[in-house]
Amino acid sequence: MKKAYLGVDIGSISTKGVVIDEGSNVLASSYLWTQGNPIQAVKNVVAELKESLPDECVIVNSGTTGSARKLIGLILGSGVVKNEITAHAVGTLSVVPEASTILEIGGQDSKIILINNGVVMDYAMNTICAAGTGSFLSSQAKRLDLELEDFAELALSSQNPAKIAARCTVFAESDLVHKAQIGHSKADIVAGLCRAVVLNYLNNVGKGKQIKGPVVFQGGVSKNAAVVKEFENELGLPVYVDPNGHLMGALGVAVLCKNAQEELFFDFNITNLDFETRGVECEGCPNHCEMICVYREEILLDAWGNKCDTGMTLVSNQAA
Repeated sequence: MKKAYLGVDIGSISTKGVVIDEGSNVLASSYLWTQGNPIQAVKNVVAELKESLPDECVIVNSGTTGSARKLIGLILGSGVVKNEITAHAVGTLSVVPEASTILEIGGQDSKIILINNGVVMDYAMNTICAAGTGSFLSSQAKRLDLELEDFAELALSSQNPAKIAARCTVFAESDLVHKAQIGHSKADIVAGLCRAVVLNYLNNVGKGKQIKGPVVFQGGVSKNAAVVKEFENELGLPVYVDPNGHLMGALGVAVLCKNAQEELFFDFNITNLDFETRGVECEGCPNHCEMICVYREEILLDAWGNKCDTGMTLVSNQAA
């Protein structure tokens, strides 16, 4: 039997899964779109991981991170449920132990993590506006009739990037259309968008932060070489992108599972079980809390969102 550990990162855009061995080596990984259904996305990720794992591997603990970590942690029976800051820091340090700054740009949010001697000292997140994120670049690529995969190559060919205002998605789109109408080439517009993403990030997420090397860039946008180049130009520092940079959150929580030294049964058969979430407004007191109830085969597993015990009592009685 070969012990293994599962980490799952459930984001609004994508869901990632990583299985590591006792040496923190990646045995299998999966990256799929969440598509507004985190439960089904995780089922698909787990099924894909199972297909890639050797028969002798047994998952002895699992962990979750990301926006749906509590929900998925409950479904998987996870022993570790951690926030994104902790998971990304642990994952990155397992690959680049000397890292001082982590830049992360995902599908709909972004974050910066500052580390000193392996300890997180400061961080900031931007979850309010999608400008400068992966979804922003994706929507602009569609507007320009480009494949996102061609974005970086075209941007790197530009000799005179257009100045695009990316403080807000609406303004950026308006500026992009205007630049095209007055004759800027598509390459210059795309290069301008990549530079705008970097400036937006540094002026908002990184505002007031002392960015030191080594710098590690991760998240889906880190796969865009033009954005990486712009970060290096603006920071005056080399920026490292790991091949598994898009999986760092999942890797980090898998490492935390291994370090926990706790063994919990993990059943791949969750892919065959029926899970359902239902929103309930508790009327047991003036708070009127909005609660989320999680059911497996019509059995209430857990609920959250309540500010007092009244809500949990009510939904438990209803389930009974």
